Amino acid sequence: MAIRFLRYNDAEVLRKPAAPIKKITAGTLRLLEDMVETMHYHNGVGLAAPQVGISRKVIVVQWQDTLYQLINPEIMEREGEIVTEEGCLSFPGVWGEVKRSKIIKVKALNPQGEEVAIDAEGRLAVIFQHEIDHVNGEVFIDKIIRFTDPEAEEEESVSDQVALKD
Repeated sequence: MAIRFLRYNDAEVLRKPAAPIKKITAGTLRLLEDMVETMHYHNGVGLAAPQVGISRKVIVVQWQDTLYQLINPEIMEREGEIVTEEGCLSFPGVWGEVKRSKIIKVKALNPQGEEVAIDAEGRLAVIFQHEIDHVNGEVFIDKIIRFTDPEAEEEESVSDQVALKD
């Protein structure tokens, strides 16, 4: 396993749709392992292959005690709406509120090539949407409705605090 170099800001690979994986190879499995190590090294909760310079539809997500390694992920169903604060390893220091679906269903292949369906809600749904956007050539800064500063000591209303925690 190896820590891969992250791509930042205006890297072309971040803004173009990635190609699907047609066959899972040893290289695909090595990419997944390297992405997990890279994500953990940078204290992230998700990482997409374009963020390490590989234009392929591969994502990894670590949420609580579960590690998801997904190939060719697609969002099949969406429900509800949520506004949360997001950041991105490819845009260090940039934070903002983004509108996302509250509940989603993701279809993908696991590393063994089996089709999996994942029902996700709240923060996990947000993370999946953020990473799937990456493999579709979309970046969160284009979806920000309000830039934020998580370090700022500013009074928030109770409704703002609830929205940011979802």
